[in-house]
Amino acid sequence: MSHFLKEHIQAIINPTDEEFEIIQSFFIKKRFRKRQFLIQEHQPVHEIFLIEKGILKSSFIDHTGKEHILQFAASNWWISDFAAFFKQETSSLAVDCIEDTEVYAISYEDLNILCSKVPAIEHFFRVKSNFGYVALQQRILSLMSKSAKERYEDFIKQYPGFIDHIPKQLIASYLGVSRETLSRLY
Repeated sequence: MSHFLKEHIQAIINPTDEEFEIIQSFFIKKRFRKRQFLIQEHQPVHEIFLIEKGILKSSFIDHTGKEHILQFAASNWWISDFAAFFKQETSSLAVDCIEDTEVYAISYEDLNILCSKVPAIEHFFRVKSNFGYVALQQRILSLMSKSAKERYEDFIKQYPGFIDHIPKQLIASYLGVSRETLSRLY
């Protein structure tokens, strides 16, 4: 039985032991190496991932070849190309590992079956989705209204300890600044 998965789910719902056995049976634990992709652009997206260990990023490459980072994610965070996953389309994002990573994966089909077998899990995923919407809105507002220094300060608060684990070039891309500007901020 996965203690990590159980604690993560129990933070929102309280399934019975029998329900948790069902829930757990739909997740597959996977390990990925640093720089390995979980999702590549223009590929089908079959799974969403709960991170137990490691740091990942979701990003896309624009027509000029510049990488734009949408999200970093670490333990207890979910990551995927959610639009592609829920619409069952190909990905516009890539998701890859900044560090060696361990995740719990669930497929689109299994998620739907799980929700029909354990209705409370739908509430869990609704709450998680709502938190994701809130984080996305805050990120967009930050990019639109805050200075580079304020965005950097927000980054340090949102991702405590990441500054030592994520290359500065990736942090600069996430903040929408040059590497040189980032160097002046810290």
